[in-house]
Amino acid sequence: MAVESFTSMTVSDVTPRRTSKRSHALFEALEKEIVLGTLKPEQALTEMDLAQRFGCSQGTVREALMRLNEEGLVNRLPNRGTTVAPCHADDARALLHVRREVECTYLDRVVARADSVLEQELHDLLNTMRNAARDGDEYRLSVFDRAFHRRLFEAAELPLVAPILTRCLIHNHRFKILNAQPNRELEATAERHVPILDALAARDVAALRELLSHHISTIVDFGPDLSDTGAPE
Repeated sequence: MAVESFTSMTVSDVTPRRTSKRSHALFEALEKEIVLGTLKPEQALTEMDLAQRFGCSQGTVREALMRLNEEGLVNRLPNRGTTVAPCHADDARALLHVRREVECTYLDRVVARADSVLEQELHDLLNTMRNAARDGDEYRLSVFDRAFHRRLFEAAELPLVAPILTRCLIHNHRFKILNAQPNRELEATAERHVPILDALAARDVAALRELLSHHISTIVDFGPDLSDTGAPE
């Protein structure tokens, strides 16, 4: 099977390409399996096995694994191989608080720079979320949910901070998917973004901050409660 056919979904419009086309496709395929739990936390991965499975070179696999390592989705240790990263509640809780701080602190900059182009792009991303939800595609919904939040934050024009948000988003979503109860209402997840768009359209910083803070704190409504600010058990 060619690498290009690993997944029918293309997210090139929302994911920066830093690697070759083939390794990028493999990265997306492995990211999906890690986020959905097909590849289990702390499961061992070998370049040879992955190369045979996906019909590509070990060099392509190595490049994809290096990027997954950068995203914190795998751990690559010298002389010890590669394993899928763990997915602990304490990490998820800490990243949730970092994410809320990053997204909510600079909304005055976002609103000051917002325009019709930004609003249209966010509406387009919302519609892709709705389509994914109607198809029952939880991973695709997650991809464009994350893209929505990254695009909103991009308006703050803080490019050195953006990778921090990207890391928080992927791991928050992974924890939610791996730990939440089954039969979640995916369409409701998409619609949770509508009030955020309304507040942005009104250029209401206070309302946007309140809505976004609540949105982030309740990302795991259907699973473990990560909004507790107390010390971990």
